[in-house]
Amino acid sequence: MTDFEKDDSVVLHDVHSEFDGETGTVTQVMETMFGDATYTVSFEEGQEQGVPADALEAAEADADDDEEE
Repeated sequence: MTDFEKDDSVVLHDVHSEFDGETGTVTQVMETMFGDATYTVSFEEGQEQGVPADALEAAEADADDDEEE
């Protein structure tokens, strides 16, 4: 499981979300009372709150930018 930080670009994988499969930006990291992290992710059309780390994947757009240099 990967931990994410604020401003990381991520892809959401949640079939119950209207943003499933979309790339967004982590805008807030919150720790639960059990020590796990949940995230608020902003997309062009809105945001999703309380997203667990296992529903997120690091977006590969940043790696593509590095290869072009």
